[in-house]
Amino acid sequence: MITRLADVVAVLEELWPPSLAESWDAVGLVCGDPEAPVRRVLLAVDPVGAVVGEAAELGADLLVTHHPLYLRGTTSVAATDPKGRVVHRLITAGCGLMVAHTNADNARPGVSDALADLFGLRDTAPLQALPAAPLDKLVVFVPHADAGRLLDALAAAGAGALGDYERCAWTTTGEGTFRPLPGAQPAIGAVGAVERVPETRLEVVLPRGRRVAVIAALRAAHPYEEPAFDLLELASQPGEVGTGRVGELPEPLPLGELVQRAAEVLPATAWGVRAAGDPAQLVSRLAVCGGAGDSLLPQAAASGAQAYLTSDLRHHPASEAPAGLALLDAAHWATEHPWVVDAARRLGAATTVETRVSTLVTDPFRLSSRSSTA
Repeated sequence: MITRLADVVAVLEELWPPSLAESWDAVGLVCGDPEAPVRRVLLAVDPVGAVVGEAAELGADLLVTHHPLYLRGTTSVAATDPKGRVVHRLITAGCGLMVAHTNADNARPGVSDALADLFGLRDTAPLQALPAAPLDKLVVFVPHADAGRLLDALAAAGAGALGDYERCAWTTTGEGTFRPLPGAQPAIGAVGAVERVPETRLEVVLPRGRRVAVIAALRAAHPYEEPAFDLLELASQPGEVGTGRVGELPEPLPLGELVQRAAEVLPATAWGVRAAGDPAQLVSRLAVCGGAGDSLLPQAAASGAQAYLTSDLRHHPASEAPAGLALLDAAHWATEHPWVVDAARRLGAATTVETRVSTLVTDPFRLSSRSSTA
């Protein structure tokens, strides 16, 4: 069976949904024919010329990168600049390009999960969680005898799901009263007469996106001509996905040993790992963020972590970091490369395509030196 590019894209978008990308980001398929067959996929952090050359030499039909090629848009793909040349080389080699950027940052598992796994972090949670899917609560009043049937209809339409449970509801009993007016066709009672009916108050939650379907199911299943109900928008709650991760180390480590551990488990770069803090400080809770993460310094401090590992830390935010929060700064490429390895494994397990991880170190900083007096 031939695996099409469209099939691989569908798997990638299921693993790292584009809906999780930030509004300013540019993710998804950059170039490639959705109907083209895909046998081999190369995964890398950066869509640079050297990586495209590696993909062509490998005979890859698709290149998947974390960083976008075009983040700010363009009016030309002429081969007169580096990005245009990348597009031309990809097309000439018959290789598509797919980007999973902030959608892979926010997804679970995502970029920071792969980084957290290097340290064996347990009970991880996002440093900055995205809001959970918005929920409504439906309150409806129905005769006792019809409550079970109505709940079944609401559940079939998508209401009453909580975690690993379905058909979840809360009920209480009371008395409903009404007087049918001329023109009404009451299921219970008679026109002009006051009617009192023992009723069940039924409450269920539902995804806001299922609102129309659930209300339609309510009207179809309810015995009354005009059912009484309330629909309430629930307050937003933090979700399980988002940027960065924080969790518990398998055993506490002095900061000095944690820095050495980071240098050992991360891909080698000229940048290495530098740190700010007392080398003897004991770290039991570690926050991490793949890529540039100094914007999450307040969240890292609030998480209860004693140390925060990320990249691209700037001088002033680092100097003003909250007391008690040690900082570990690694190369940007190195903190995101673990996701590339994990992504290759997940894509290979979900499809029949062969996946390869780029062997190139695309961290642009290749040389380093220290003063003899440092």
